Amino acid sequence: MDVQGKHVTVLGLGRSGVGAARLLQTLGARVTVADRQEETALASMLDHVDRAAVQVVMGSAYERALEEAEVVVISPGVPSGLEMLERARRRGVPVIGELELASTHVRAPVIAVTGTNGKSTTVTVLGKMLEAGGVRAFVGGNLGTPLSEAALADLRARAGGAAESPYQLVVTEVSSFQLETIERFHPWVAAVLNISRDHMDRYPSWDAYAAAKARIFQNQGKGDYALLNQDDVAWSLRRATRAALLGFSLTQPLAPEVTGGSYVKDGVIRIRLPHADEDLCRVDEVAAAGIHNRANVMAASTLARLSGCAASAVREVARTFTGLDHAMQTVRHLRGVRFIDDSKATNVDATLKALESVETPVVLIAGGRDKGADFLPLRDAVTRKVKLLLLIGEAASRLEQVLKPFDRVQHVRSLAQAVEVADGRATTGDVVLLSPACASFDMFTDYEDRGRQFTALVKALPE
Repeated sequence: MDVQGKHVTVLGLGRSGVGAARLLQTLGARVTVADRQEETALASMLDHVDRAAVQVVMGSAYERALEEAEVVVISPGVPSGLEMLERARRRGVPVIGELELASTHVRAPVIAVTGTNGKSTTVTVLGKMLEAGGVRAFVGGNLGTPLSEAALADLRARAGGAAESPYQLVVTEVSSFQLETIERFHPWVAAVLNISRDHMDRYPSWDAYAAAKARIFQNQGKGDYALLNQDDVAWSLRRATRAALLGFSLTQPLAPEVTGGSYVKDGVIRIRLPHADEDLCRVDEVAAAGIHNRANVMAASTLARLSGCAASAVREVARTFTGLDHAMQTVRHLRGVRFIDDSKATNVDATLKALESVETPVVLIAGGRDKGADFLPLRDAVTRKVKLLLLIGEAASRLEQVLKPFDRVQHVRSLAQAVEVADGRATTGDVVLLSPACASFDMFTDYEDRGRQFTALVKALPE
C-alpha cells in the first residue's frame, strides 16, 4: 500500500497507534491521530508524535477524523466492527491495523506467536534464545515495542543504502484483535499456543474468537511453518493452514502428520526437526515456574532451533529464564508467606493455571473488569486451593455468585485493602496470589500498573 501524500487517520493512540503514526510520517503520509479519550489522559503518548506535523483530534469529536481519511489504521483496542469504520469501508476507504501496515515494510522473515495465554512469555524466551545464539532479531509486537519500529529501522537501513535488513529475524506477538484486520500479513512461522475463552465482550462466540486466531495462517503456504500445541484445542486449527506442520506436547509423542517439533520422553524435552534430533534438557530443569511455562519454553525452543539457533544457547536460556514481570512472579517472602504477582492473568484460564501451579493454601486476590468470561471453571480449583478469596473491582459480585457454594469470600474496596487483609489472614506456608482472571481497566491503567501497585504495597508491609 502506497500512502505517500495520502490522508491517513490513525485511530487509537496507544503504543501501536504512536508507532503507526511515526511510520506513516516516514512513508510520506499526511497523518491524523484520533482517540475518544481527552488529550490530558493521553499526554504521555502525545509526547511521542510530532505535534507540528501531525493533526490531533481527541475527545468527543474524534469521529470527525475519519471524514477525509483515504486510509484508516486502527490500534488493537479499537473494535474493527465499529459503525464508523463500516461507513468508511462503504466509501471505499481501506481499514487496516498497525500489524498489517508495518509488516509490509519488514524484509526479514517473521515469526508470529499468538494464543490466549503465554504468548508474551514465549516471545520473550525466544528472543533471549536468539540473542544468546548470536541471531539479530527484533522482538516485540503486541508484547511492547510495536512492529512499526522494526519497519522504521528497515526503512532507515534502506535509505542508508543497506542491501539487507538490520534484522535476521522479526519475532512478533500478535493478538486476535490485530489479526482481525490483516490482509497480506505473511509470517514465515506462525504459532498458536492455546485457545481458551477470552474477550467474550468483543466476540459473539468462542468460534468467532478462534477464527480470529486462525487468521494467522491465511497467507502461509509452501516453505512456511505452523506450530501448534497438541495438548490444546488449538491443535484443531491444523486444518486451517497450508504450511508445514510442527507440534509441541508435554503429554504425548509428536503426531504423525507433523514435520517436527518438541515433546517429552522419560522426563526429558526432546526436539525433532529436519536438521535436529536431540535432547534439550530435563523438564524439571526449566527455570520458569508452572506447567504452562514449560510448554511455553518448549514452543520457544522449537522455534529457536528451527531458526538455526545453537542448541547450547537454547538450553542455557531454558535453564535460566525465570519468567516475565507480573506473571507468577514472587514479590516477597514475609513471615513464611510467599506473595506472588500474577497480574498478567487477565482471563480464567490463566488464573486456573496459576492456582494449579501452587501446592500450598492460597489467599487469592481476584476481580476487575469483566470481559464476559465464564468464571464457572474456577469453582473447583478455588474450592480445593483457596482458604480466602478477596474480591476487587467491577466483577466482584458476579464472581462471588458463580463460585457459590464456596463462601470463604470477602469484598474489599481497593488493592491496598486486599493486601492488608491478605497479610493479616495468611499464615506460615501460605501463598498470597494476585491472579485476577479479569481485565484491569476499571481501577488501573493496565495489568502492569496493577502489578506494580501490588508489588509496592507488598514491599511496604512491615517485617
